[in-house]
Amino acid sequence: MKDVMKSARARAAVRLALDEDLASAVNALSAPWCDATSLALVDPAAKATGEIYAKGTGCVVAGATVARAVMKAVDPKIQVRILKPDGSVVKPREPILVFRGRAQSILAAERTALNFMQRMCATATLTRKFVDATKRWGTLILDTRKTTPGLRVFEKYAVTCGGGTNHRMGMYDRVLMKDNHRRLWKGGNPDELDQAVAAARKAFPKLAVEVEVESLRECASALKAKPEWIMLDNMSCADMKACVKMCKGISKTEASGGITLDRAREVAATGVTAISLGCLTHSAGSIDLSLEWKAV
Repeated sequence: MKDVMKSARARAAVRLALDEDLASAVNALSAPWCDATSLALVDPAAKATGEIYAKGTGCVVAGATVARAVMKAVDPKIQVRILKPDGSVVKPREPILVFRGRAQSILAAERTALNFMQRMCATATLTRKFVDATKRWGTLILDTRKTTPGLRVFEKYAVTCGGGTNHRMGMYDRVLMKDNHRRLWKGGNPDELDQAVAAARKAFPKLAVEVEVESLRECASALKAKPEWIMLDNMSCADMKACVKMCKGISKTEASGGITLDRAREVAATGVTAISLGCLTHSAGSIDLSLEWKAV
């Protein structure tokens, strides 16, 4: 699993988040940023040691390296040691990372570091639940583009920390024909989806092509052109099973459309290659994390 902070987008997002929280002010003479409370009340020479941990059970770690990057961006002299790497499952109050440095700097970095981690951990933890629920069938758990604008790189990384698989990162790295595309392509004739696949391949021969279908008829039509993937949108499990049989040896299948954790096993049992889930990134919420001092 590649460290997300190797991404230029991730580094830029960290800088933007810190600027949002710590914009400089006229009276912030002792630092290049302004945490007015800490600058007013905390001795600039004071050092502190602290740790970040989750309060609840079953938290899957994601974003430990992001928290470290936040602290280092505020003050390169802060020492950070990651005890539980991304992808680990931690017990309540089990330290994820520990750090030592100027108390003012740690306080300045605290909220931004926790904001990234608590959301990333929530996505990783929810992803792991779906992965565990479907592992019997070897079903891939895919994310979607339903991400927070500007934070996709973190949210999709968190999915991989939970054992999930990234779908396309953007609209540039795969052709994915959904219902609106099809309606605008020659009237969306359901019996000519193979021609749409051919047109997409001609325009972008190096990209995988995926077609969203809503019926067995549409699936049969798309299959004539052998797309790499067929998305089975909001289908019954019976219809999914029939499409999987139809696609065997030709195209991979992706189940999509409001699939809950309770229904995930039933969907996986149809034999689909993957299940895609917008909830992993748009509805995961936050994990309750704390940053506390070990000594001051």
